[in-house]
Amino acid sequence: MVQRRKSRQIDVGGVKIGGDAPVVVQSMTSTKTHDVEATLSQIRRLAQAGCEIVRVAVPHQEDAQALGEIVKESPIPVIADIHFAPKYAFISMEQGVHCVRINPGNIGKEEVVRDIVQEAKLKGIAMRIGVNSGSLEKELLEKYGYPCAEALAESALRWSERFEAWGFYNFKVSIKGSNVLENVKANTEFAKRTDIPLHIGITEAGMGTKGIIKSSVGIGILLHMGIGDTVRVSLTDDPVVEVETAYEILRALGLRYRGVEIIACPTCGRIEVDLERVVKEVEGKLKGIKAPLKVAVMGCVVNAIGEAKEADIGLACGRGFAWLFKKGRPIKKVDESQMTQELLREIEDMVQRENIYL
Repeated sequence: MVQRRKSRQIDVGGVKIGGDAPVVVQSMTSTKTHDVEATLSQIRRLAQAGCEIVRVAVPHQEDAQALGEIVKESPIPVIADIHFAPKYAFISMEQGVHCVRINPGNIGKEEVVRDIVQEAKLKGIAMRIGVNSGSLEKELLEKYGYPCAEALAESALRWSERFEAWGFYNFKVSIKGSNVLENVKANTEFAKRTDIPLHIGITEAGMGTKGIIKSSVGIGILLHMGIGDTVRVSLTDDPVVEVETAYEILRALGLRYRGVEIIACPTCGRIEVDLERVVKEVEGKLKGIKAPLKVAVMGCVVNAIGEAKEADIGLACGRGFAWLFKKGRPIKKVDESQMTQELLREIEDMVQRENIYL
């Protein structure tokens, strides 16, 4: 069982991060923020998928000024993502965002960062300190020669100490890079020296399978070490995929459970059915279930029920038929043409009896 690092707890629009709170899943919209309708539509999709906090880009004044309506209608807390223009941080706070994310290294002047922090403190708004390889202070680059793990950790610690010296504690830190091992090292170094909540992820992970694997390895290592209070899987993809991937990482480590887990055996010469088609069909039909449910789709009857005995329900497929089983016990033999429908019918009955909402 993963032993979580003891971090202090902060509040982002009513969502608790750190302390004894579960690891919070977040994502970022890919819309133009000033397109309020499109942005809210994407936020609602993300919330339906399980996203608990959402970040929106604020590169222009029209984006900042659109935040009021977005915050009002959003089903989840909204973070304003600020990079080089401090004035957008102040406008965003006026618009009622729940958190402001800044890269202090991009803003540059310490007094300007302090003014943003004091305004957040005054308004009761959380903040996130972002540190990455592209925003390191010039003196740290000169000291270390390149944006190594030690440089990233030192930058994060330096800004954290300043925030606290200014009397502000409702903040979290993210230290991100695209190099998995350097990312792990930087976060580990920071986590050893403070109890500040950490937002983790692998930035610029890429798209498709490569991006998911890279993110899963980096995030998974940190979470297994007990490091990480909130997470974003940064993919070149639909943001909903980020949320789904995050929950699968958390599920694999026993940290969060949401939705259906499909257990399916690997392909081999014993398989008598089109297993890939069956799994995709079952997975698609069950996508709306939010409560944890373990469903097995096994390609043959050889050891299938025994290997998947921990599943709530499943199929063990043979030539022209399948055994429908629950909790490791066969309950019905069904024809291949009806096996998917029978499985879904039994799951629907379970949903209704056990109050699992679709």
